[in-house]
Amino acid sequence: MSEQKTYKRVGQDDPVPELDIKQGPVRSYIVTDPSAKLASLRSMVTVKEKLIVACLAIFTAIVRLHGLAWPDSVVFDEVHFGGFASQYIKGTYFMDVHPPLAKMLYAGVASLGGFQGDFDFENIGDSFPSTTPYVLMRFFSASLGALTVILMYLTLRYSGVRMWVALISALCFAVENSYVTISRYILLDAPLMFFIAAAVYSFKKYEMYPANSWNAYKSLLATGIALGMASSAKWVGFFTVAWVGLLCIWKLWFMIGDLTKSSKSIFKVAFAKLAFLLGVPFALYLVFFYVHFQSLYLDGDGASFFSPEFRSTLKDNNIPHDVVANVGIGSTVSLRHLSTMGGYLHSHSHNYPAGSEQQQITLYPHMDANNEWLLELYNVPGESLVTFENVTDGTKVRLFHSITHCRLHSHDHKPPVSESSDWQKEVSCYGYSGFDGDSNDDWVVEIDKKNSAPGIAQEQVRALETKFRLRHAMTGCYLFSHEVKLPAWGFEQQEVTCASSGRHDLTLWYVENNSNPLLPEDTERISYKPANFISKFIESHKKMWHINKNLVDSHVYESQPTSWPFLLRGISYWGENNRTVYLLGNAVVWWAVTAFIGIFGLIVMTELFSWQLGKPILQDSKVVNFHVQVIHYLLGFAIHYAPSFLMQRQMFLHHYLPAYYFGILALGHALDIIVSYVFRNKGQMGYAVLVTFFAASVYFFKSYSPLIYGTPWTQELCQKSQWLSGWDYGCNSYLSTFEEYKNQTLTSRDSQPATTSTIEEITIEENGPSYEDLMNEEGKKIFKDTEGNELDPEVVKKMLEEDGANILKVEKRAVLE
Repeated sequence: MSEQKTYKRVGQDDPVPELDIKQGPVRSYIVTDPSAKLASLRSMVTVKEKLIVACLAIFTAIVRLHGLAWPDSVVFDEVHFGGFASQYIKGTYFMDVHPPLAKMLYAGVASLGGFQGDFDFENIGDSFPSTTPYVLMRFFSASLGALTVILMYLTLRYSGVRMWVALISALCFAVENSYVTISRYILLDAPLMFFIAAAVYSFKKYEMYPANSWNAYKSLLATGIALGMASSAKWVGFFTVAWVGLLCIWKLWFMIGDLTKSSKSIFKVAFAKLAFLLGVPFALYLVFFYVHFQSLYLDGDGASFFSPEFRSTLKDNNIPHDVVANVGIGSTVSLRHLSTMGGYLHSHSHNYPAGSEQQQITLYPHMDANNEWLLELYNVPGESLVTFENVTDGTKVRLFHSITHCRLHSHDHKPPVSESSDWQKEVSCYGYSGFDGDSNDDWVVEIDKKNSAPGIAQEQVRALETKFRLRHAMTGCYLFSHEVKLPAWGFEQQEVTCASSGRHDLTLWYVENNSNPLLPEDTERISYKPANFISKFIESHKKMWHINKNLVDSHVYESQPTSWPFLLRGISYWGENNRTVYLLGNAVVWWAVTAFIGIFGLIVMTELFSWQLGKPILQDSKVVNFHVQVIHYLLGFAIHYAPSFLMQRQMFLHHYLPAYYFGILALGHALDIIVSYVFRNKGQMGYAVLVTFFAASVYFFKSYSPLIYGTPWTQELCQKSQWLSGWDYGCNSYLSTFEEYKNQTLTSRDSQPATTSTIEEITIEENGPSYEDLMNEEGKKIFKDTEGNELDPEVVKKMLEEDGANILKVEKRAVLE
């Protein structure tokens, strides 16, 4: 079929060519390179279309940019991502389960607005001070959301949708409530969706050009950049990489069968795709993490998730350095657990409420005097040596707790929390001053040569370098810890047990702090080796993955993936002053996408049966393009949606939005086939159907807009809007009439409440030092609030006992002197 014949029926409003099928010596084949005319047919070249896109941009801007200053307080996950922007500006390291790009962009925008990081976005509802350019940050998010609408229009045009159909599809997307909501606030979703949309747009643009052309390579590079940015905003972007990869395999399969293509040209295209679509995204991903590490140069609370080697790279860290290398009998040491971030082997003057009821043993994440243990020989406890004696592989020792005068001990009691595990036993601190202990205090040091540094560290215990296990001499179990936390009576510190099985790495320990009076002042000292970029990159990803998969606590607004296509549940973002922000999709568009996916599945099944019966199928070029493009987009839908069923963490409706974007693109082709095929002889009727669909979408958007913008609504209208029981925004919070709002005085919640001298102003924290730990230190302790008023220590103690928490020495709202 000649090129002239191929495009005989094609006009500016009908950008779908016939398939170019040629006959080879043995078989027919499809020419995979599009004609040079295709790009001009699907590109925005006319003044008319440019004006249409300009109108679309204006309409979208009105919808997305309206009233960004309200609410004037923190909304939903602005708590996290606004707070992270503040940390970037201050340079303080934090921990998050998402890659850094989107957060860094918000920080950059905030910095341009003069933000100094003096507002922490601590709580939902905290009012923004005048020094926080939150409107500018939201404007950035909303602008990306508006540009995503334009990208959808262009993407549909590049995949063969008529101009007016692409416009109506993009307009429906512009008034999709869920996308409007996520693009109005300081959240990761708007940047993520923009980068995904840019990747889809660029790849569809690539498909319009011959594979080895300059325009094709430029589009491939743009696709790779967009994929890199999507993956660097959220890991969901890797699903988009997978989608593009599968489409490339699809295209390469047909290229192999194209007799006009040489093997050399196919390999050239394959190499270019690997370089641009895998190499470029990975390089960008590395670059953004490098900038992330360089930007966060100060030690902070978030750094506590990481190893000492990692934290050693941060300024103002308190990681021990110049530690005495040789560990011997009589050394006072702190033992750090290797495979969890629980911290140090710890004891304090609190007993287990059950079991042996002896003194608790825990892991504690902060450096503290209660982490110090004196190493004794098992058969001469309490006696001082006159010469230094190394602890070697096989040495039997006892560990004496210096502050409470008891010894590390295990026996045949169930552990306090993991009591159902037959392979674990309780570990306690047993004894008193003057008591030499018993055989249940004996532990054998077993050096783990695989994890220890090479050389002498594999024969004798050296601080930092030697990793070892402590085997209980009587029972044969090993000192063990895992991420199970003790209840409030154990201050939610990490459980320590003695395990006869379980993961080997959870029984590994090493000495971090070390001192011995028998060693000279000039004895060998060692420090942690600061981690390099690759080590930090790998470790941060292990932590991100670990924390992400352990976000399993139930949440009042969580929902399951099976409910998402049916819009059974939303998410409450904010609520104050008789107003609410609630994430809910546009049911007209949402359910249309779901219905179309089901209908398309039935269409394909029917066609397959017809083909088996010998009936002709896919004869029309528009129908062929419809099938190809819809399969492309529904593949994207499936790739972004299916992994949700494998995740055991908390899931929310907004996790569906990347998949839903592909569903709307597929719906755009469904609307196009209505005009070009279903009503091919009655075009005006087809467009009438589309306009009706858009009008219904606008009506739903307008009706539910108070939930997007946090504007006044009445109880009656709210109650009428709750079509499904899962749409659980509280209607009772609204006033009865709009007239009442006119007389309402808006209130704000100060993010930094003024302190008083009441006991409630003392800040408590689960991992802070306990009241008893503080009182054990020398000197009288006086508890004061930030105004200098003295507080009754016994009242403080009672509050801590009731809450089962510990107290911070210094905090913004209260101090402890």
